[in-house]
Amino acid sequence: MRNLISCVLLLFSSVIASAEDQLTSAVAAVEADVVFMRHALAPGFGDPANFALDDCGTQRNLDSVGRKQAASIGVKIRQSKIQFAEVLSSEWCRCKETTELLGLKKWETFSGLNSFFQDFANKQIVMNELEQKLEELGTGVTLMVTHQVVIRAATGQSLGSGELIAFNTRSKATQKFRLD
Repeated sequence: MRNLISCVLLLFSSVIASAEDQLTSAVAAVEADVVFMRHALAPGFGDPANFALDDCGTQRNLDSVGRKQAASIGVKIRQSKIQFAEVLSSEWCRCKETTELLGLKKWETFSGLNSFFQDFANKQIVMNELEQKLEELGTGVTLMVTHQVVIRAATGQSLGSGELIAFNTRSKATQKFRLD
C-alpha cells in the first residue's frame, strides 16, 4: 500500500512539475519578455453584426468548456516559476473573462490587443498601440490575452483557443505551448 501511495504522489508531483516547467521552459527557451495567450474557447466564428464593445450580450463569449479551460490554465500559470510583471487583456468580453478566470492578481484592459478581424477595431491603430507597448516594456515578462489575428500579426504564428506563445520582442523568437 505504501508503494502505491508513493507512486501516486510521485506521479502527481511529476505532472505538476511538467506543467510548471512548460511555461518556465518556453519563456527561457527564447528569453521571452511577452507571453501572448489566445482567449479560451468561445465557440463560433467572429462576432455578431450588432457587436458593441460595452455589451457582452452582443459578442461571442466563452462557454462552460472555455471557462474550465481558462481556470485550468490559470492553475498551471500560478504553479509555475513565472511571475508576470504585467497582465493585459483585450477589451473584448471573451478575453476579459479568460483573464479573470486565470486568477492572477492584477490585470487591466489594453486596446492595443483588440480584435480587428471584422473591422470592429482599426488594425493600424491596434497594431501601432501594441508595437509602442512592446517597445516600452520594462523588466520581467508581460502576459497579453488577446485574439488570434493580433497574435498572428505580432508574431507570425496562429494559435488555437487557450494556446500560448512566448515571444522575445528583440529577436522575434517564439515558442508555442499549451497548458491545458
